[in-house]
Amino acid sequence: MNQTELETEARNFKEAYDGVRNEVGKVIVGQDRVVEAALTALIGGGNVLLEGVPGLGKTMLVRAMSEVLDLHFNRIQFTPDLMPADIIGTNIMNTDSTGSYSFEFRKGPIFTQLLLADEINRATPKTQSALLETMQEGSVTAGGHTYHLDPPFFVMATQNPIEQEGTYPLPEAQLDRFMFKVNVPFVNRAELNEIINRTTLKQNTPVLKILNAAKIMALRDILEKVVVAEPIKDYAVRLVLATHPETEFASDPVKRFVRWGASPRAVQALIRASRVRALANGRAHIAYDDIRHYAVDVLQHRVLLNYDGQAEGEEVAKIIGQTVESLPEEA
Repeated sequence: MNQTELETEARNFKEAYDGVRNEVGKVIVGQDRVVEAALTALIGGGNVLLEGVPGLGKTMLVRAMSEVLDLHFNRIQFTPDLMPADIIGTNIMNTDSTGSYSFEFRKGPIFTQLLLADEINRATPKTQSALLETMQEGSVTAGGHTYHLDPPFFVMATQNPIEQEGTYPLPEAQLDRFMFKVNVPFVNRAELNEIINRTTLKQNTPVLKILNAAKIMALRDILEKVVVAEPIKDYAVRLVLATHPETEFASDPVKRFVRWGASPRAVQALIRASRVRALANGRAHIAYDDIRHYAVDVLQHRVLLNYDGQAEGEEVAKIIGQTVESLPEEA
């Protein structure tokens, strides 16, 4: 493919991306960063963990995306008594007209395309782990059989940062499978007024279907063509290494307060997310700013504080921000 064709595909990608974002914006007031992250992760083949207080439209966001993207949507309310079979499904025994017995797999709500895992940290680790294979491989194994889900499969999980009693923190292996962790801010005065207009006063605008599963997969194919220059790839690598206190790239806050840094999946997520952002801006190449734009969202849930960091109330997002500022573009 020549440069002209690639630039044309980049413009088409931007048009589709903007169309979806604008249609979702008819339903979701404000929260531009959250909408951008969710859309970027979906197109980039990742998942999103949203952290915010109840009532900020997280469920409505997934529902709106399912309508605009013409994808099937399911919601699971995670509770302490939820079992893996409640998510994946289970084998049930059937009898036919001859009296013969056979087992039939009854699919659970995970067999969808957009899945909202609401308050995921309220379920036990055993139940949380039921999502691991699906989030990574897009498949479900039950009763010795592997079932492949219809692409694109996307998980948006939520957790409440305030009420922690009776919750089970997500293990590192599960957190690492989320491309982004996004903190959902509370709305401002103008946005809250608009929410009232669209809900209580019923001034909603119907949304249009912009894409479908086949078109989303075609957009993913375009991502592979986005140019990643060697210096920018190395910058992403150095940024992830800078979250490890024992490396030469670590900043002073990382050396003081971090116990363990981000995994190799973080570099992969940075590159994929940056490719989406580049195309969403009509470019066929990644810039340094694309890497920096998503650094906090990609890294904050993959970095663990040490005892000093926890005791002094340090915030991982702040430490990552300082690391990004101090890391030079050129090695």
